[in-house]
Order: sequence, then structure tokens, then C-alpha cells
Amino acid sequence: MRRALELARRGEGYVEPNPMVGAVLVREGEIIGEGWHQRYGGSHAEIIALSQAGARARGATLYVTLEPCCHWGKTPPCTDAIVRAGIRRVVAAMLDPFPAVSGRGLEILRQCGVAVEVGLLENEARELNAPYLKRVLRGRPWVIAKWAMSLDGKIATRSGESKWLSGESSRALARQWRGRVDAVLIGIATALRDDPLLTAPPDSPRTPTRIVLDTHLRLPLHSQLVQTARQAPLLVVHGPEIDSHHRQQLLQAGVECLPLPLQSGRVSVPALLDELGRRHMTNLLVEGGSQVLGSFLDSGEVDEVRVFVSPVLIGGSHAPTPIAGQGISRLVDICRLRTFQTQTIGTDVLITGRLHTLLM
Repeated sequence: MRRALELARRGEGYVEPNPMVGAVLVREGEIIGEGWHQRYGGSHAEIIALSQAGARARGATLYVTLEPCCHWGKTPPCTDAIVRAGIRRVVAAMLDPFPAVSGRGLEILRQCGVAVEVGLLENEARELNAPYLKRVLRGRPWVIAKWAMSLDGKIATRSGESKWLSGESSRALARQWRGRVDAVLIGIATALRDDPLLTAPPDSPRTPTRIVLDTHLRLPLHSQLVQTARQAPLLVVHGPEIDSHHRQQLLQAGVECLPLPLQSGRVSVPALLDELGRRHMTNLLVEGGSQVLGSFLDSGEVDEVRVFVSPVLIGGSHAPTPIAGQGISRLVDICRLRTFQTQTIGTDVLITGRLHTLLM
């Protein structure tokens, strides 16, 4: 099962909105076939493993990180192929909460005489597919908050300069992350100050939708984001009080403009995430700035953090910190990382961790 989980992770960024799935076929103590879901719309992990094993699959045990599907989607049901191949036993790490499956896949296998077990390395499997689980169970994408800061916790100088706090290796890694998520989000203040592109490397598995939270619809027509709107999707989310002429100009430039309700004078984070969930987005990378990150944290919607810490000091009581918003008033309510890791990226230290888990 550990090998199946290792294989499954290779599908990150390629398979969403489907889950990452790995499968390993074992017969008499020998691995005879393995596979992983490699791209959305492509063959599932079980089918690839069965194809690799061929006739040797009869009487074998299938280890799979998620309950096999039992419905027609982009591909035929995996349960049919498992039964036809003569698999003797199926060990699944976890049930699939997707309504069209949700226990039915394993029940069909049982009815066809296949021995079924579920729960082996279940927690690891849920950790792997936490973004998928959140979207299926709550209808919202997994939110990754990313920022770079100095050793004393500043994301810019008092005059607003922020390029570049992190090193080139860190920036290259952050660009790779963009190519594995469905959308990258910033606020209008960052768009006006930095005029970013927010694009992923050309060879990335995904082209993320670039999202700007722009309550009063101020994004300039000459910005790099607008100028490239026909090359990479751009979604500008705004409130009710806007310049309708400017909105029409943005639309003509290829920008999608989305009105959403406001919350405390800003675009409602829950309403935004509900909309992105309806669009089947699984992973959202929030790149700031501090007011945007604060609004997500205040809403309880930050699931994961990825923070680059540069070995420099900035100082200054007016230099901005990563997360603004309301924050917490009592330490008992502190947001603590449930899991975290650290590693060195060039001259920076990268801290990654998760605040939430989804264990059904």
C-alpha cells in the first residue's frame, strides 16, 4: 500500500478534479502490475495495473489507495474490469466519498465473490487526497496560503518594496506550484503594486486561472494580467459598486468579471470558495497580500501554508507582516499547524504545514 501511495502522488496536478490514485497487483508475494491515475480523462490506476499484469492477474490481490469506481464517467467502471480479470482480493485504503461510489464499489466486488478489505494506511490516503475530500464533502477547494518573508516576519519594507525577499530557487519552486493548482489568487493591492503575471512554467501540467479580488474593479487595462487574459484565464472578482464601462472594457479584453457579495467591505471568501467549488476547482494557491491572507484566515479557510523565510532583517513598525485582518484576541484560539516540515531552498528556509484534516 505504501508503494501504491507513492505512485498515486505522481498524478498531482494532472488528474484534478479526480483524486490521485495508485494501485499495485501482488501474486504469491511478487508485484506483477502497478499503475497510477496519470491524467484527467485517462485510464484509472487499477486498469493500468491490470493491463501490465495481463493474464497473471487472475487470483491476485489488488492494493489500491481509493475504493474502485463503479460508475461510468470519463472511463468505464473499474469494478467491472477487476471482476473480469479474476482478482481474488481487493485491499482499499479508504472509501471514496463521491456520491456515485461511496461504498457501492466495494459492495459490488463483494457480491461478485471478491474478498474486500478497507482501512490499510487510511490516514495516509486521506492526507494524500485531502484537497479532493474537501471539494467533495464541503464543495470548496483546498486553500494553500503562500508568502515570503524576512527573518523578522516582514513581507516588504515600510515603503512597500518586496522584490525580491526570497531567492531565485524559491521563486522557481513557487512558479512550479502554480502549475499544479487550479487557480492562483491575489488582491488588487498586490496587482497594482507589483503588476505580476502569475503564470506557471510552459511545461506545467495545468494552466491555473489567475484570480484578482478587486472589490471596486480597479484593475488597469494596461496591466500584464489583462494584457495576457487571452493566453491564460483571468477572473476578476468584484462587488456591486463598480464602473460598468470599465467592466465592459475588461470583458472585451478577455477578462471574466464575477460579481460576488461583500463581507465587511470585502469580497466574501466563503462565497468565492463556493463558486470555485462549483467550477470543480480542487486546489487554490493564495499568494497575498496581507489583507487577502488575513481575510482567508479570519474565515477559517486556510488549509495549508507554504512560507519562505529569508535570512534577512527589515525592521520597522510600519513594514507589513504576512497576515492582516482581524486576527485572534486570545491565544487559546491560536491557529496551530497540525503537521509541518522544514527544508532549505537555496538561501531560504521553506516551512510547509497543514492546519486542517479531513478524516471521515
